[in-house]
Amino acid sequence: MSNEAGIRPYVDTTISVITNDGRSIVGVLRGFDQTCNLILDECHERVYSSKAGVEQLVLGLYVIRGDNIAVIGEVDEERDAQLDFDGLRAEPLQPVTH
Repeated sequence: MSNEAGIRPYVDTTISVITNDGRSIVGVLRGFDQTCNLILDECHERVYSSKAGVEQLVLGLYVIRGDNIAVIGEVDEERDAQLDFDGLRAEPLQPVTH
């Protein structure tokens, strides 16, 4: 299956992207190209910490290069809205090593 066929069903839905450098970015997928570059709208980065709650940095419209993507997943918006990000503690993700 090509990247296009695998990603197309997620256009106009909220997705989460983990990048190779360990960033967690959430936004609405607006488009993509043949090299899996993504265009996300209404986007924010979730910065995790073991000492404080999750910080959510507003990014707005954002482009992620396809060669920097480790994982793409669909976000369950109902469950996501129920999470207490101020009380959530987690170690930051480490960069992907090859």
